[in-house]
Amino acid sequence: MLDYYKRRAAYYERVYHRPERQADLRAMEASLAAPFAGRRVLEIACGTGWWTPHAARDAQRWLATDANPETMDVARAKALPAAVEFRQVDAYTLDGLGDETFDAAFSGCWWSHVPLQALPGWLATLHARLEPGARVVMLDNSFVQTSSTPLTRRDEAGNTYQDRVLDDGSVHEVLKNFPTPDEAFAVLGPRARDPRWTAYEHYWVLDYRLA
Repeated sequence: MLDYYKRRAAYYERVYHRPERQADLRAMEASLAAPFAGRRVLEIACGTGWWTPHAARDAQRWLATDANPETMDVARAKALPAAVEFRQVDAYTLDGLGDETFDAAFSGCWWSHVPLQALPGWLATLHARLEPGARVVMLDNSFVQTSSTPLTRRDEAGNTYQDRVLDDGSVHEVLKNFPTPDEAFAVLGPRARDPRWTAYEHYWVLDYRLA
């Protein structure tokens, strides 16, 4: 996965230029800043930073993290709010954050790449970095038959996969899950207060406060 996104970094954002996705993207971009106004935010797996300028607009502090320096180089080149800083951090362990805590967290198009069996542990690791009452917003892709890359297989744990082809012709199998609202709420459990799921045609947004 890390190698795939490293090699795709220079042209990853082509996916955001697909005509059928523009209405969803504009609506989501317009709504991202409000939940984080005045907050200290940890962004998980920021990638090329498509969402960062929109979500961080009114934040007090925004720490964008990713394991891949190549994708973060693309993100750093954008026009960004002054609150944004970057750090190379593994999303699964969050090592490298020292004893820092935050009162909000954001991830865009990361949940779908976490194996189902690893989701509870990853969420526990994330929540351990957040203060009580922290605001959490996650967004990701919905599966749309006419737009999404076809699924190629499902493993014994229920994870689904796609074959992605890069410009150099290489084919990479990428784990890509598409949760339902009930599945997401179930794995969050009671730690998520007032969880809300907003469904767009090509994306979904999950918003909750940490108990």
